[in-house]
Amino acid sequence: MKALLVTLVVALAFPAVASAHATLRSTTPKFGTELQRGPQTIRLRFDQSVTLLPGAVRVLDGVGRDFAGPARVVGTDVVAKVRPLKLGAYTVRWRAVSADSHVVSGVWTFGVRGPAPAITAAYGAGGPTTLEHVVRWLWFLGLALTIGALGLRLIVLRGLAVPRALDRKIAVAAGGGAFVALQAGIGAFSLRSEDALQLPFGKFLYGDLSPMAETRFGRAFIAMTLAFALVLAFVYLAWLLDRVEPLVPAFAIALVFVGGLSVSGHDAVDPGSSWKTELADWVHIGAASLWIGGLATMAGLVWFGAPELRRAMFTRFSQMATVLIALVLGAGTYLAIVRLPHLHDLWSAGYGRVLLVKLGLVNFALLWGAFHKFVIGPALERADEGFLSRIGRSLAGESIVGVAVLLAAAVLVDSKPPPRPGPTQNTAIVVHR
Repeated sequence: MKALLVTLVVALAFPAVASAHATLRSTTPKFGTELQRGPQTIRLRFDQSVTLLPGAVRVLDGVGRDFAGPARVVGTDVVAKVRPLKLGAYTVRWRAVSADSHVVSGVWTFGVRGPAPAITAAYGAGGPTTLEHVVRWLWFLGLALTIGALGLRLIVLRGLAVPRALDRKIAVAAGGGAFVALQAGIGAFSLRSEDALQLPFGKFLYGDLSPMAETRFGRAFIAMTLAFALVLAFVYLAWLLDRVEPLVPAFAIALVFVGGLSVSGHDAVDPGSSWKTELADWVHIGAASLWIGGLATMAGLVWFGAPELRRAMFTRFSQMATVLIALVLGAGTYLAIVRLPHLHDLWSAGYGRVLLVKLGLVNFALLWGAFHKFVIGPALERADEGFLSRIGRSLAGESIVGVAVLLAAAVLVDSKPPPRPGPTQNTAIVVHR
């Protein structure tokens, strides 16, 4: 089912691509298994007969040594003998030609008396790239805009006389955010899969994505994609009917399923992780998205689109932002303590340095917000139109800082926290890339 859902999502993203290429049905050993002794053979079961290429099956250890013998076709199976394997982590890479002449490829991992490495850590994978950081940043922006626009309309503007035209614009902003989140999520999944498969993009479309679909990230991606497609449907319904009510389930679904990032990131899988770190990360992401996305919507749409709402909106948003900032700081501090074993990791480890940049941007945004709350807020009652326009530009500036915070967060997610000290020497299997 998971592989089918991934295939459907990729088909929607690339509708012009249609093929009847060979599909991998199962493997021996299975994806991500830990074996007590090395397998004597590698077997791949397809739904049709395939033609082998040189080096059709490779079983690689952590330094790239190949332990696979020549592969042969047995019916619709591909079988390759394997030389004796020692304790360690192994990557299986395969490729074949299907009946429609397309080259199909794939990768999976297993361990011998040790855990199998993550598919993204398979031998040959290069790790996150600048493009992946940018795509993940766009993903975060889409999520924040969706949650922020919906939250602003349902919480801050609740009970106020919002013009119909502005209501429709807010729905468009929320829908646009959901659309960006969907596309960027597909892009993030595709880039991560492309790196694991080590294929150029054109051939990647014929790669086997099943191992990626079975990872935490893959399952979270599928759930978030389906959820935000539903969010987009509810937002469209609200826009179509000129009703606010459909925005309520859209907001609830978006706020819940943004937690997919929490159950698939560092705070779910790294040493020291627990349900508490997952919950803290969800609170951190949700509160930051509502704060930054709501601020951007207020500055970009409502401030100049409905001048009569400025004073009430500013006061209400300041009250909400105070709570959100407390949540962001509290959850973020807890996660930083868990992720950084020593204070010097802040400047000696790459993860810590990125975190320092993020903290600096957050503090800058907080100071800007404090200026708005304690200086601008009391002056609103006697402010003239020119002063109010300048406030709008200042809010836009604070929003830009928030967008920069999301960029730092995107890089941080793809950075590796420093290892936690243990009572014994670390014996974890390392996969060299």
